[in-house]
Amino acid sequence: MRALKYVAAASLMATAPLAAAQQLSIATGGTGGVYYPIGGGFAEMINNHIEGASATAEVTGASVENMGLIMRGDADLALALADTVYQAYNGTGDFEGRQIENTRALASVYPNAVQLVTLADSDIQSLEDLRGKRVSVGAPGSGTELNARALLEANGITYDDFRPQRLNFNETADAIRDGDIDAGFWSVGPPTSSILNLAATRSIRLVGFSEEEIENAREVEPTFAAYELRAGMYDGMDEAVQTISIPNVLVVNADMDEELAYQLTKLLFENTDELIAVHPAANDTTVEFSIDSTPVPFHDGALRYYEEVGAEVADHQRP
Repeated sequence: MRALKYVAAASLMATAPLAAAQQLSIATGGTGGVYYPIGGGFAEMINNHIEGASATAEVTGASVENMGLIMRGDADLALALADTVYQAYNGTGDFEGRQIENTRALASVYPNAVQLVTLADSDIQSLEDLRGKRVSVGAPGSGTELNARALLEANGITYDDFRPQRLNFNETADAIRDGDIDAGFWSVGPPTSSILNLAATRSIRLVGFSEEEIENAREVEPTFAAYELRAGMYDGMDEAVQTISIPNVLVVNADMDEELAYQLTKLLFENTDELIAVHPAANDTTVEFSIDSTPVPFHDGALRYYEEVGAEVADHQRP
């Protein structure tokens, strides 16, 4: 973690009114995920605290679609996975030939933690122990499957080494509960309801990753970041568990007014308790997490806030 010199933050926002009334659209995801409540919660914060601005959260197809909405100006803010944001900014992967150079970040809001779950009495203690087992890698083409495959292949494990099952979160939890599979991957903001429900009915264990496994994964996917799942996050989880995460980034277009971007960033970090009340994933909404994990340049207005609080912004995070 980079050291931060904190400036005392007011508990209530005191912002200058914007030059003209603005209606802001926040691109999120499906109603069953984390993006929609986080986006809706932030929209309510904007409505309550920023004079001259109002906001609504829009249901979308999430990360890839959201970057297109930002590019076209059809959304003012959007939530997207860091790997998607990184590809869009650099014109690689899904965005080869359609680079979005005007991508700017306000913050990384929370991580999608890669969570590997098994029953407490399972003999699975590490990634290597998945060999020969029945393992859910997430729904086909989901972020969970992409993250699980990258993690496994970076550590020398392919789908040929175990029996992969492509199940969504609820199906994975049910299959573990019923003994139909031995383990399952989730890549989602913790804690997630399907694991909470599973832990309430069966004794479970989360499998941690070694430092070497994490570094191997980061060499393959540079937007992976080490992340610790806190003790007590799920029933029976007595100790913290080391895993990896993909940050979820709040992005805007570089054309956004600097004062507005500043006020939005200040609002996010100085009224975080309001967002936590909407979803516990916002417990990770901190300046430290944002500085340590955002893979693209910050908007000039966001930079202004980070500099005010003494954050050490990296060179790649400056336009």
